[in-house]
Amino acid sequence: MKSIFKYLLIVFVVLLVLSGFAALFQSPFASTGEVSLSGLANKITAGEVKEIVVHGDNLDITLTNDEKLKSKKEAGVAITETLTSLGITPEQLNALNINVKDESGFAFYAINFLPILLPILFIGFIFWFMLRQAQRGSMQAFSFGKSKARLVVGNGKKRITFKDVAGLIEAKEEVTEVVEFLKDPARFHKLGARIPRGVLLVGSPGTGKTLLAKAVANEAGVPFFFVSGSEFVEMFVGVGASRVRDTFEAAKKTSPSIIFIDEIDAIGRHRGAGLGGGHDEREQTLNQILVEMDGFDTNDAVIIMAATNRPDTLDPALLRPGRFDRRIILDEPSMKDRESILKLHALDKPFDKNVDLKVVAERTPGFSGADLANVINEAAILAARKNRTSVTQEDLVSAIEKVILGPERKSHVFTKKEKEIAAYHEAGHALVASSLPNTDPVHKVSIISRGRAGGYTLKLPTEDKHLKSKAEFESELAVLLGGQTAEQIIFKEITTGASNDLKIASEIARNMITRFGMSEKLGPITFGEKDELVFLGKEITADKNYSNEIAYQIDQEVRKFIVAARQTARKVIGDKISLLHKIAKELIEKETLEQKEFYALLKA
Repeated sequence: MKSIFKYLLIVFVVLLVLSGFAALFQSPFASTGEVSLSGLANKITAGEVKEIVVHGDNLDITLTNDEKLKSKKEAGVAITETLTSLGITPEQLNALNINVKDESGFAFYAINFLPILLPILFIGFIFWFMLRQAQRGSMQAFSFGKSKARLVVGNGKKRITFKDVAGLIEAKEEVTEVVEFLKDPARFHKLGARIPRGVLLVGSPGTGKTLLAKAVANEAGVPFFFVSGSEFVEMFVGVGASRVRDTFEAAKKTSPSIIFIDEIDAIGRHRGAGLGGGHDEREQTLNQILVEMDGFDTNDAVIIMAATNRPDTLDPALLRPGRFDRRIILDEPSMKDRESILKLHALDKPFDKNVDLKVVAERTPGFSGADLANVINEAAILAARKNRTSVTQEDLVSAIEKVILGPERKSHVFTKKEKEIAAYHEAGHALVASSLPNTDPVHKVSIISRGRAGGYTLKLPTEDKHLKSKAEFESELAVLLGGQTAEQIIFKEITTGASNDLKIASEIARNMITRFGMSEKLGPITFGEKDELVFLGKEITADKNYSNEIAYQIDQEVRKFIVAARQTARKVIGDKISLLHKIAKELIEKETLEQKEFYALLKA
């Protein structure tokens, strides 16, 4: 409707301008006085008229003093006849200079034809516009099943190559083979090798799946078609399958080429899990992909790349050899990789000369590439807010805490009593963590609220860990219960501040028993089978494959681990009660203790 009103407004303005031109040509440019025919006759009789110019029924009169007048004669009657009837003699007429000029050119057509043509043109425009809209709608209906894949051109302002992808060494080696095959397929064909038809990039969100695909697009130098899995799915059955066919046809015409499907789990989930049965639109789309990838009509020069963070939900037929027969896992970056990623994101930002990105890498275990990029960006924002000319180490450390815990809540002010409780709570965590073996070093202790936490004790590992022992879990449980234990020892009561600690401790203890087989009583057995409901996405149900008696024993073992951890925390705090008071006193005064300050207190 907005476009219709827009076109109508344009037509109205055009008509208004044309009408103005018509009026302009119809009337003289100069401003002249009006005189009646009888007044004209009197002036002729008085000898004051020099010249009369006749334009149709309009008279342009020039007096002997060069004054301009205008008048209008009777329609269809000659000017001489009109003047004779008003008493002008033939001699007086002969003395006058009378010129008759016929209307011609644009003025003639504007005056005589525009009043007729304009309404016809206006109606014709309305009909043309309606037909054009109808034709566009019909063309959209025909193009409804066309592919929405975009052809990536590698000559953009910022070309991402493998050099721009830090870490992911093994993943880059795998996709490099694809690039080399597309550049020089004869080298592989000589040995009878066949490049994998499908490459599936699997990794947690933010690990660089799409970034790696962009690098492949620029490195390969072949047509690269990018499409999201959700762009195949429509409410009408058959549209997704049609778009799949059109995408593969376009890729085959420009082969060798690459098709990249982002978030393929949107269309590649297990068949038969939905409510629509075999005629469900998503399943029809998946069936068409399976046929195109390894059906009767296959094309070795078209390589399919796809990305997902839910490989467990994909249909088995999609993962078999001949389709997605190469699966590339993108893990969270190691400490060395995190440092490389941080250096990459720091290239376009002014950093202070004392910034040590290795320290930042040590403080960010488990961070993905996207998380690290966010840390660098948050640090730059903090530096800008403080009107600094460069990003400092302090900004980077604050950015890490902001990403992990949330922004500082300076408006969340503790009362004197609450501040004291929070100080002893965090001092209990930190003291137990620094006293037990198999725990990570304490990097920071604070009672300044961040996010939903009233205070926090930041413990970070010095190296990447892929395995965790039972002793490490037991020490972790003691650290988690150290805060509430300190509250109970000092204030003879407990508060709600330990609710999250207790939740995490309970989950760890239950996983030790049901998943990791760390219970001596129940033995090396796992309990409970998780079954993911594909159609419902994130909904997960646990199948109880054990009896009620075993369930009771699991609960008893969970309690046993928690009670043992609490006793350990009580013993540590009881033996070092003076250190607890010292740490809490410093926290009340300074609110934050960095790693060096904290360990200096322990040695004093």
